[in-house]
Amino acid sequence: MTAQRNPVPETTMTSRQYIDVHIIQTVPPANLNRDDQGNPKEAHFGGTRRSRVSSQAWKRATRLHFTERISPQDLGTRTKRIAGKLAERIGDIAQVDTATASRLTGALLTPLGITAGRKEGDTAYLFFYGRRQLDAVAALVGDRAAELAALDDEKLAAEIKQLPVRDTFRTGHPIDVALFGRMVADIPALNVDAAVQVAHALSTHTTELEFDYYTAVDDENEKEETGAGMIGTIGFNSATLYRYATIGMHQLVDNLSDEKSAADAVVQFLTSFARSMPTGYQNSFAHHTLPRLVAVTVRTDQPVNLVSAFEEPVTPATETRAGIAPASIQRLAREQLTAVRAWGNAPAFTAHCHTLAPEHGETVGVLEEAFGAPRSFDVLLTDVRTHLTGGEA
Repeated sequence: MTAQRNPVPETTMTSRQYIDVHIIQTVPPANLNRDDQGNPKEAHFGGTRRSRVSSQAWKRATRLHFTERISPQDLGTRTKRIAGKLAERIGDIAQVDTATASRLTGALLTPLGITAGRKEGDTAYLFFYGRRQLDAVAALVGDRAAELAALDDEKLAAEIKQLPVRDTFRTGHPIDVALFGRMVADIPALNVDAAVQVAHALSTHTTELEFDYYTAVDDENEKEETGAGMIGTIGFNSATLYRYATIGMHQLVDNLSDEKSAADAVVQFLTSFARSMPTGYQNSFAHHTLPRLVAVTVRTDQPVNLVSAFEEPVTPATETRAGIAPASIQRLAREQLTAVRAWGNAPAFTAHCHTLAPEHGETVGVLEEAFGAPRSFDVLLTDVRTHLTGGEA
């Protein structure tokens, strides 16, 4: 049965909406995300050893991919050096010397109660803020910098206390802060609840750790000595991964205060999450691949991770004459159909993009039954945005 493209509803916003993204991606020999021994991370799932890439690794890869496509001013940065960065911005905006900018910075940040780090000028933890937010905080004193700098510490603190420093950090979030959230342990008022959850990627099949034994020759010494100038090993594996993330649209709207901005942020996340890749040992393995499948569902009940499709690992002996990836895609589609039949909560919207060849006709048919008609990735993004905005441009 071939499903038709979902019609755009008259209204799409409900009290809760979850955008689930399911990805099947094959990675050649690689070490995307290493453990404390320097080997690829693994997990025991379904009774067998699987390749694993941590959620943190892929979230960072997604954030780095943002920087390739989005202006830095529209993104956030995560650092312990917020005091130094703020002082730089005050110096640029107010045209004051370094000592004055540092004193004003201290006065601005002290009321927030951010815990100081061991190193002078550092905070005790990474603080995730938007560059425009920092500019806005600097602008609070920009026009009055000389006047404020002339005050003694007590009067300066009293003047700064009247400025909306905390509110400035609580509004106008960049999309990466709005998506991934911010936690400030000792200042709950500055916390931002994450709109995105990312699962650890797992291989759909059993994997084995292998080692690459490498040698390096000393170019300036090869006539005098035989053998290698350096030897070593790198652990690696190869895997077809199931990747999953979910976006709480309602939380994203709350973080950005605007439905259209939230829909744009969803599209940016889907683009970078699908196209990004962790960079562990990338010069040694050049593991740059694109997904074989990206499937998106919009649900109004709850997010649903379909990893149970792979609790029994895909095995070459029974399923993979056409390849592990096509078998994994078919497993995923059947799990989606089973979940909908069993629980009775059909998604409000489905879309998918795949790279299967014509000979995988059975799998293509199951995919269409589970996730609707296939489309290009660009069209998928457009259709998701159209659904989320009710057709508004």
